[in-house]
Amino acid sequence: MSASGTADAIERRDLHFDLDDCDMNRWHGAGPHVTQFYNALSILFPEGEKFFMDSVRHFRDRISSPGLQEQVRGFIGQEAMHSREHIAYNKALRDAGLPVEKLEAGVKQRLRLGRKLFSPESQLAITIALEHFTAIMADSLLSDRRTLEGSDPKMSSLWRWHAIEETEHKAVAFDVYREQVGTGAGAYVRRVLLMLHVSIHFWFEVIRNHVHLARGAGVAGDLKGWLSVPRYLFVSPGPLRRVLGQYLAYYRPGFHPWERDNRDFVEQWKSHYASTGQPPA
Repeated sequence: MSASGTADAIERRDLHFDLDDCDMNRWHGAGPHVTQFYNALSILFPEGEKFFMDSVRHFRDRISSPGLQEQVRGFIGQEAMHSREHIAYNKALRDAGLPVEKLEAGVKQRLRLGRKLFSPESQLAITIALEHFTAIMADSLLSDRRTLEGSDPKMSSLWRWHAIEETEHKAVAFDVYREQVGTGAGAYVRRVLLMLHVSIHFWFEVIRNHVHLARGAGVAGDLKGWLSVPRYLFVSPGPLRRVLGQYLAYYRPGFHPWERDNRDFVEQWKSHYASTGQPPA
């Protein structure tokens, strides 16, 4: 790790995932409603990743650390690949008859408004809050194989790849924030207030997308299916329940993403990919 705590090597991996044969309405082993929960997340990624890249890119030329400059390059490269693959993912959703264009347009509109309302420093604070969400959700996915148990192997591979790279670069934007915005009281207050803001708006977006996708898939009236979602998220396997402590840790003044050192997941994934040439499912 670098002095700032960020994992040193951040590699842009040009992976493509062929989803043509996937049942986009029922690819997850936990059923169609959990499937649409993950699909709802994917709706956010193409525009969300662009927002992340732009917020970090704004400060790129001011960064004094050559090591952090190199990590930013890797961060942008990885996020660009995520955006591209989730564009393809969302096209597969659209081809399956789901209302993707309407939902993506809403995400784009609200992020455009955010760019107008928030300063570059606050946009970076929003990015590090959202990067914390993706990092802790990635950690939960990687730490318990039940999270994707019974799922289409192609979809499992895509989500594990995304989770690995979110883990790999989870502190880059945070370290840019520390260097460019600071570590004092003002930077801390901005960071935690915008995490509160993000916590509300992120889940609003996910729930909104989830409801519309369930309607599009024809399962909105299935009460038992809806009940399977909180059971999956909070009981068994409980990916959101397991990361509550990591989420709350963000509010401590001295927090850093690499306090949770889970690089072993990255190394295991890289070892499998190096030996087989295929991302693990």
